[in-house]
Amino acid sequence: MQHLVIMTSWYSLLFLWLCFLIVGEDPAKSLTDTPPDLNPSSSPSRAPPTTSSLSNDNKFHSLPFSLSHKVGSSGSMSHGPLSLSAGSVMGEHQEVLPPATTPVQRPPSPPQGQPGLEVGSLVEVKENPPLCGVIRWVGLPPGLQEPLAGLELEEECVGCTDGTFKGIRYFTCPPKKALFVKLKCCRPDSRFPSLHHSPNPIERCNSIAFGGYLSEVVNENTPPRTENDSLEVMVGKKKGIQGHYNSCYLDSTLHTKCLISLHGYVCATKIMKLRRILEKVEAASGFTSEEKDPEEFLNILFHHILRVDPLLKLRSAGQKVQDCYFYQIFMDKKDKVLVPTSQQLLEWSFINSDLKFAEAPSCLIIQMPRFGKDFKMFNKIFPSLELDITDLLDDTPRECRICGGLALYECRECYEDCDITPGKIKQFCEKCNTQVHLHPRRKSHRYVKLSIPKELQESVWRQGSYPHQQMELFAVLCIETSHYVAFVKYGSADSAWLFFDSMADRDGGQNGFNIPQVSPCPEVGAYLKMTPEELHALDPKNIQGYARRLLCDAYMCMYQSPTMSLYK
Repeated sequence: MQHLVIMTSWYSLLFLWLCFLIVGEDPAKSLTDTPPDLNPSSSPSRAPPTTSSLSNDNKFHSLPFSLSHKVGSSGSMSHGPLSLSAGSVMGEHQEVLPPATTPVQRPPSPPQGQPGLEVGSLVEVKENPPLCGVIRWVGLPPGLQEPLAGLELEEECVGCTDGTFKGIRYFTCPPKKALFVKLKCCRPDSRFPSLHHSPNPIERCNSIAFGGYLSEVVNENTPPRTENDSLEVMVGKKKGIQGHYNSCYLDSTLHTKCLISLHGYVCATKIMKLRRILEKVEAASGFTSEEKDPEEFLNILFHHILRVDPLLKLRSAGQKVQDCYFYQIFMDKKDKVLVPTSQQLLEWSFINSDLKFAEAPSCLIIQMPRFGKDFKMFNKIFPSLELDITDLLDDTPRECRICGGLALYECRECYEDCDITPGKIKQFCEKCNTQVHLHPRRKSHRYVKLSIPKELQESVWRQGSYPHQQMELFAVLCIETSHYVAFVKYGSADSAWLFFDSMADRDGGQNGFNIPQVSPCPEVGAYLKMTPEELHALDPKNIQGYARRLLCDAYMCMYQSPTMSLYK
């Protein structure tokens, strides 16, 4: 029977520790105790989207708190102006510069103390139908007596600009989307709860009865659920981990790793206990109140709290082995590649960095080539259901790309050569290596001899086959407008996928609570059967269900090895 969670040794450690930590505590604590260093003026836990995407499916996304990079024409990352800068959110002065060709005067400072509405607020202007957008600038332009609000609208509108008003640029946005109106004419977007800063977000969460959202205490060990009964317990509203106050990175990451409740639900009160333990680590801070990245959370959890051995052992060009918990893909942008697979991305990154796995991992967490919420090297990424890492392993018998014999050489410079097995790592036997490099275009290539133990060579010659190390995709962590969600595979069927959002809904408005939700998303299986070329031809707007999030917003792909999991 396929299990919902495959418990490797480090999974088991994480699972048991979290069961003890999160489930067996007093439900009346945690949320009622204010962290000592909690910033009273911090933003609410869950805010609607504040960047250019204002679609309904993003309506509970958090505010961005970090400066981004933008992609240059060559595909490299460079600093650039944002629609909403970190300074506007954190209170620092940040001047947004227009294109160099536009004559600009510096806009006046925005007025202080505007009640209720500020930069980043989602608002609407009374029209028929109402015009909806986000406030990008508030101030008093020269010659006017009342403050104006500069809005970036959801849709283009005739007569609107790209952020200029009477020849002065106040912010930058796409053409025909900037509307300047009197601030008093704006009102909070009626589609979303009004946002008001509470002096203490934890006290705000206790402003209504929390009893209906506490999860039950489980005193016994909780084994993984079978595929048959997992849907009954795990799917629905108030399932998974309840989000609270910038916790979506932690909730979604934990949800991909293990099942931590017999009843399929863990409340924010119990998760806060974990966040406080993370907060006490000397190398960490802000885990009870600030937005964090999943990789920061995983490093602190694995290294400082659980003290587990690193999951990956990597060697670069014969140098000393380096340990890590996950792998960040680094590579130059490939303009000709439209929809890369995670298999291709991993191979490209290893080739560029001259890396090999020193040993086969039981779990592989790959961070996609993107910078947080703002920079994406590729608009879509195809998460490979199976990852073949045989050719990325050091000291492992590999197959010659030409004749199928035992490969003894590898040439990194041949990798981009489309005349020889396109898209594959180039490795050759003695004879084929000589023939390939007789070509004038390849004579100058610097190939390397593979280090394969003699006993392994003899074993391959006797058996006539090459063992392959393959890993299976079990979860994908995604991000859109600062909000993390997760996709988890719960069974062997192609359609056995679940979508998790720790802040899918809300009860009680601004003084209420987040409601987590786990939803079946069988449509994902159909899209993962497509070819990258077929996916490229699809308009993201036409991708059904939750699959768009998986294909367009992938942040981390998580793989496990069924064979290696038996040993480590």
